[in-house]
Amino acid sequence: MSRQSVISLDKTKRCSMYKIAIIPGDGTGPEVVREGLKVLNAAAKKFGFKYETKEFDFSGQRYLKTGKLVGDSDVAELKKYDVIYLGAVGDPDVKPGIIETGVLLKLRFALDQYINLRPVKLYNSNFCPLKDKKPEDIDFVVVRENSEGLYKGMGEFKDKGTANEVATQISYNTRKGVERCIRYAFEYTRKRNKRKKLTLCGKTNVLTFAWDLWQRTFNEVAKEYPDVTTDYAHVDATTMWFVKNPEWFDVIVTDNMFGDIITDLGAMIQGGMGIAAGGNINPQGVSMFEPIGGSAPKYTGKNVINPLAAICAAAMMLENLGEVKAAQAIENAVIKLVSGEIKSLAAGKMGYSTTEIGDLVVKNL
Repeated sequence: MSRQSVISLDKTKRCSMYKIAIIPGDGTGPEVVREGLKVLNAAAKKFGFKYETKEFDFSGQRYLKTGKLVGDSDVAELKKYDVIYLGAVGDPDVKPGIIETGVLLKLRFALDQYINLRPVKLYNSNFCPLKDKKPEDIDFVVVRENSEGLYKGMGEFKDKGTANEVATQISYNTRKGVERCIRYAFEYTRKRNKRKKLTLCGKTNVLTFAWDLWQRTFNEVAKEYPDVTTDYAHVDATTMWFVKNPEWFDVIVTDNMFGDIITDLGAMIQGGMGIAAGGNINPQGVSMFEPIGGSAPKYTGKNVINPLAAICAAAMMLENLGEVKAAQAIENAVIKLVSGEIKSLAAGKMGYSTTEIGDLVVKNL
């Protein structure tokens, strides 16, 4: 596989007009997206870039009314955009899995967003549940393979509904898929330029087929990056070290399932879902950015949800577009707010409303 077909981490070419697709989604998604767009608008004025948006209603309520999720024509239209800004998906009136599969996973797979990028960064020690951990102790990134593994949806039932029922779920891993994820992680580790340490997180002692492929590929690609230090940790050990010694990590690369699990733990040690943002990346195509906390339907319409994760996702989106100064300014504004005025990162306990938090980030730009 040629590396030029895989990696494009730097988008330094600024565009005269960015096209941003907006998917507010379900629950509190529209509320946090609104605050993210408020900050985006302020950043555009300050840093001199232009953008246009179009809203796409891929929500649970639309599905209940029309039976429609994301169709092939929708995917074709989204490919005309530079990036996608997502609020959240998940509606309590819809059976679990339908919206998540028909919107989120559909977009990830159809747009080949094969990297899930999750920064785990503590801004204020007061919001960390770990004893004596400071911001310098929790500052790492998880690179999660985003298009294969157990989330590929491959499997079957045998004798369903009987006493002899067997359910099989297949972890599907290809050399191409594994290598492009690992190579992205090496490039990201080098570009991040912190400790230049990349950890492979897996389960080689039990999952001997999939993780043999991952380990062999990791070792082979590592030879091309002599400046990057590498190590390996089982996924269960990784969760333990997240709690005990998170300062050991710089960049972690892992598969779809393990990445999904450890990034939620990462969100907790950085202060909670209210501050955790992520990107679904296609380095050569359309990427999608979102808060990872979900739709939080019980808080819908109450103006109490924390929008900082969505605002941080907007910053990640701008960095992806090449607007690095604007992205850094937004992050600095969030850090200033989290380090001082805000009482808590939990919904309803921040000391400010959702809209007031957005206003404060704009003020701090």
